[in-house]
Amino acid sequence: MKDQQTKCSKSLLAIVDLARLGALLPRRFESGLPGGLGFNDFMILFHLHQSSSGKLRRLDLAEKLGLTASGITRLVAPLEKLGIVRREESEHDGHVVYVALARGGKRLFAEAIETAEHNSEKIIPRERADAYQELASNIGL
Repeated sequence: MKDQQTKCSKSLLAIVDLARLGALLPRRFESGLPGGLGFNDFMILFHLHQSSSGKLRRLDLAEKLGLTASGITRLVAPLEKLGIVRREESEHDGHVVYVALARGGKRLFAEAIETAEHNSEKIIPRERADAYQELASNIGL
């Protein structure tokens, strides 16, 4: 049987490439990160570090990573055991749980940020970053 190739729009081909990029990006990004940090671990530390209080509600953190509440719980549990993040309950609402940077997490993030910046610029050169940020903005990120 002869293979048929369908002519596809540039937009569709870009989506296919972005899906593949989504699978490859974490491995390329996490190369050389200290302490055995994986991509998702770094992303958790990044978002906690970026928050003004150094903590986020578990559900907000899950949303920032595109995960479910149970998904973020599975990622955070080992980091809690290692003293990288800590769990905090809300003073005002017993149902609200925060994930906060622990001292070990602050130290690990400080060690990882230089490698993360270097890896990021290898993946997306500075002069092309605006185009990717525009794309992210277009899809509501």
